[in-house]
Amino acid sequence: MDRSAVEHGTLWAFETSDGLPEPCAARVKTSFGEVDDAGLDDLAAAMGLSTPEPLWERLQEKRRCFILKTNDQIATYGWVTHGPEYVGELERCFNLQHNEAYIWDCATVPAWRGQRCYSALLSHLIYQLHDERVSRIWIGASRQNRPSVRGFVNAGFHPVLDLIYRRIYRLTLVWITLAQHVTPSLAAAGYRILLDENERRFGPLSIGYKRPTIAEHPVTNPTLASG
Repeated sequence: MDRSAVEHGTLWAFETSDGLPEPCAARVKTSFGEVDDAGLDDLAAAMGLSTPEPLWERLQEKRRCFILKTNDQIATYGWVTHGPEYVGELERCFNLQHNEAYIWDCATVPAWRGQRCYSALLSHLIYQLHDERVSRIWIGASRQNRPSVRGFVNAGFHPVLDLIYRRIYRLTLVWITLAQHVTPSLAAAGYRILLDENERRFGPLSIGYKRPTIAEHPVTNPTLASG
């Protein structure tokens, strides 16, 4: 484990009980679908991986990947997890409930950037997960990641909280600032998925102690979303 870590991020959400937003379409003709074993070679190529094996491991662990294709090529992709999930940049498990979903590790192939493919993918995912009766969909990004933020807004997500995460050796500090107009129930859900049993809240600051638990892996472990 590195001696220190720092991350500035924003957690966003969409609650399906609020009603569906207007669909967001890409600027090019696309088709939406979920990847199965047969599509892993193409997905590995789109993700710049030399082998699809790590992606196969993700599918075996009940993680899902959705894509938009254009001209029969993958233009953008995003992974979805239901239930608890480890997030590498924040060095913690998101404590999601069974009726929540987390979108992560998203990217658009360079040739198709600027065509609103990422926004369209997130829009499709909201409709897909709504049909599956998911009550709350979470997604996050570093504050400097403007393409991701544009995609979130275009698709219909709303900011829930900003956070600054710092770790010094095993001491963890999380400073959380709630977004405007966040309901108490959504704020409580944000705290619930972020903070673990080793952290204690003191107003906006949470202090904890990181125990060595999960071996971090750059491919199989989730990340914050990026467009």
